[in-house]
Amino acid sequence: MDIATILGVVLGLGCVLVGVMADGGNFVLFVNFPAISIVVGGTFAATCIHFSIGQVFRIMSVVKKTLIYPMAKEPDLVQKMVNYSAINRRDGALALEKQMAKAGDSFLVQAIRMIIDGQNEHAIKDQLSMEIQNLQARHGEGKKMLEFMGSGCPAFGMVGTLIGLVQMFSSMDSPEKIGKGMAAALVCTFYGAFLANLFFIPLAGKLGIRSKRETILREMIMEGAVSIVRGESPTATRERMQTFVSVKNRMEFKPKV
Repeated sequence: MDIATILGVVLGLGCVLVGVMADGGNFVLFVNFPAISIVVGGTFAATCIHFSIGQVFRIMSVVKKTLIYPMAKEPDLVQKMVNYSAINRRDGALALEKQMAKAGDSFLVQAIRMIIDGQNEHAIKDQLSMEIQNLQARHGEGKKMLEFMGSGCPAFGMVGTLIGLVQMFSSMDSPEKIGKGMAAALVCTFYGAFLANLFFIPLAGKLGIRSKRETILREMIMEGAVSIVRGESPTATRERMQTFVSVKNRMEFKPKV
């Protein structure tokens, strides 16, 4: 689970709650179901119009990937591929079949299977490159959806505010209703800005960052698989994969060969 995301959400909610309750504030004033309906319902409706229904219902999967999808650590991944290279040189490609159950990643399993099947480096690069491109396309789609929702929330907050203002001005003959009507109108703007800036836009950014990191990890696997197919030494495999890692981090870990 991504601790930074959870920490950010909890801290953001806490700060807003402190602001709401400061100086004896009344939390109930900020609970307005018509406003929630306009902002949340309107954003969902606009998203359904902009994207296909299948894409819309995949949004939970996108959020799950952003928050809790586990990713391998670079040192562990390099060590695995170094081990596979040593096994391949010592016992042959078929010996890698026992390692597939412990790989822990579907992309890595696919790379191992292609090595076992005896495919050449060009076939492996072509196939795995297509997998990486499709991954980027899926993540890009999810990022666009979250960004669209982030831009739609404030707009529907403004729509709700305008509706509230119309209703308020239509009751000008009742001065006691003006203050209450203005507060209800502004709650919509609050909901729109709150949801957009604490959830949708940050989640879109986090998904983009995680997508880039997952792409790098998969490219590392691809290069490691190519090195193994070429019959290169474990040391050469390690050096090839470590080109994706900063010089500082290369010095911090040295996978055993």
